[in-house]
Amino acid sequence: MLKFTEEHEWLQIEGGVATVGITNYAVEQLGDLVFVELPEVGATFSKNGNAATVESVKAASDVYCPLDGEITEVNPAIVADPSLVNSDPQGAGWFFKLKLANPADADGLLDEAAYKELTA
Repeated sequence: MLKFTEEHEWLQIEGGVATVGITNYAVEQLGDLVFVELPEVGATFSKNGNAATVESVKAASDVYCPLDGEITEVNPAIVADPSLVNSDPQGAGWFFKLKLANPADADGLLDEAAYKELTA
């Protein structure tokens, strides 16, 4: 199940775990990323908590936790090479995996059609 937030994060949800990253739209707005800071594995966040930070040649921006949960994995490849986020934001450029505290909360997020309308 693919969901989106109004803050331009995407979530691919499988079995109560969401892989989270930023959308193509967010990457286009930020420009070339030069730095990514990820949360610690085991950290817990509330919805909209500041989970990660990205810096581009244009600006620094927070990446918010889309739902309540615990970080189970992070993607060290994007720390070593932030340009992965630019080249494949909804693939190899994922940020972290989040064990959802309440998977049903994902129903309140945007589907792809609603997100496309938001960014049109």
